[in-house]
Amino acid sequence: MSNNVIYAINGPVITVRDTKDFTMQEMVYVGHSRLVGEVISISDQATTIQVYEVTTGLRPGEPVEGTGNPMSATLGPGILQNIFDGIEHPLKDIEAHTGAFIGAGVNIDALDTERVWETEILPVIGDTLRAGQVYATCQETPLIQHRCMAPPSMAEGRVTYVAESGGHRLEDVLVRVADSEGAEHELKLYQKWPIRVPRPVARRMSITKPLITGQRVIDTIFPIAKGGTAAVPGGFGTGKTMTQHQLAKWCDADIIVYIGCGERGNEMTQVLEEFSHLIDPKTNRALTDRTVLIANTSNMPVAAREASIYTGVTLAEYYRDMGYHVAIMADSTSRWAEALREISGRLEEMPAEEGFPAYLPSRLSQFYERAGYMETLSGKEGSVSIIGAVSPQGADFSEPVTQNTKRFVRCFWALDKSLAYARHYPAINWTQSYSEYIDDLARWYAREVSPQFFKKRQEMMSILQEESKLMEIVKLIGADVLPDDQKLVMEVARVIRVGFLQQNAYHKDDTYVPLPKQLKMMEVILHLYERCQGLTQKGVPVSVILETGLFDKVVKIKYDVPNDGLELFDRYHEEIDGILDTLE
Repeated sequence: MSNNVIYAINGPVITVRDTKDFTMQEMVYVGHSRLVGEVISISDQATTIQVYEVTTGLRPGEPVEGTGNPMSATLGPGILQNIFDGIEHPLKDIEAHTGAFIGAGVNIDALDTERVWETEILPVIGDTLRAGQVYATCQETPLIQHRCMAPPSMAEGRVTYVAESGGHRLEDVLVRVADSEGAEHELKLYQKWPIRVPRPVARRMSITKPLITGQRVIDTIFPIAKGGTAAVPGGFGTGKTMTQHQLAKWCDADIIVYIGCGERGNEMTQVLEEFSHLIDPKTNRALTDRTVLIANTSNMPVAAREASIYTGVTLAEYYRDMGYHVAIMADSTSRWAEALREISGRLEEMPAEEGFPAYLPSRLSQFYERAGYMETLSGKEGSVSIIGAVSPQGADFSEPVTQNTKRFVRCFWALDKSLAYARHYPAINWTQSYSEYIDDLARWYAREVSPQFFKKRQEMMSILQEESKLMEIVKLIGADVLPDDQKLVMEVARVIRVGFLQQNAYHKDDTYVPLPKQLKMMEVILHLYERCQGLTQKGVPVSVILETGLFDKVVKIKYDVPNDGLELFDRYHEEIDGILDTLE
């Protein structure tokens, strides 16, 4: 029985007096129910612990037991297709034991220790094994091969024992390694890793490949790189969750880690139900075969919400080390920051702007800096891309979480309430958003798609920026007073907005658009603009050009041309030339 007992309780924060038995960030068990907690502050007088489970019913005098280990995630086969809470408790297994409501102190292993995995063991006795090297593989899902790697902390050593390939459980010893100092390491199907410590890599590589999403406004206008970071800020109802769902379904990452951090329970229920029925378009299998969900809803313990994004990024880094490309959808980092603020308030720390703790920027940077395109310890290439939703109150982008997030991400997709309410999806505002990856990705787009891709993109952005300036005039004196060349800019900008930037997530061809089709659509729109410019310079009124119906026809290209029918775009060029030639 532990001699350390609870002295004071303040929500999820408890205090233990007169003890030096604990270390910073050590995982502890609190009370008779053995609630999971973590040491967050130590002084001569007291040790402060934040508890990741509901503290209702906890009383002073109950024991606190240290584990000697930091808060860690269990990493092994069985992570994919699973649903965890913020501290990697498997919610499906908890439901089977306690019902729909999570009981306090439920001690269930993160991964199923009884499940037998058909495992191929790679080394032979006498081989040298070093940190990060793959020693066993098993088929975790039909889509993903699980590669068991020697822990990064293990010293290089000689293999002294190898189990036979075949069916193995998590706790079975597969390989024994003796290092140069004579210490023996037992390697199993799983390992543990502290969630707040980034997993080491051989080197961080330069970012040169895009994360293809099939969403035109992202891939063409504001692209994100594999290993990059992006923020999706927006007020209530602007489509943050919808945008992240679409990215999770269609982006070309190998594995998706979806973190529902402090969101409403009905939203997370929708995610869980949708993902379980979605078919992966690339493999024609269930999307859950390459997805892990971390669900920490707004009514779940606030401290676990703070831990959830670290748990998620640790799982992502583990699969990155196997050589996979992983995308994290964090929804939303604002709720995570609110958990920081609540715990900070209970600790009576000095508040900074809007009550958030002064260390909010450093915590955000610690999270986003764990993204990157890496060469792993085993010599493979893998990446972690982080896309974090931000929920500023009242859609005020000047609030601390949004402003600090902008400092650490290189992609900013600002969602606009007026666009969302006008049913313009995705509601990404093209004047407030930006991407700093364009120069990094230019060579890839030129090589893999077309040397003209970013040139066409820049021409379209120039038209949209010109329209934004003209709208200020139109608001004051109306559109009728504009000269014909400026009226043409307004009309072509409408075609770009409605025909290119707006996308229909429920249309079979428009929900995902490959890059070659995106380029062809740009070419048709810009060809129409170029021909119409020539006509207006010759004195042909814009009203006459509009009567041809070409503008509306080009808007409908996204529906009329299937993704595998790109040869049809040549007909649009011919039709535009044929009709406009009659007006000269």
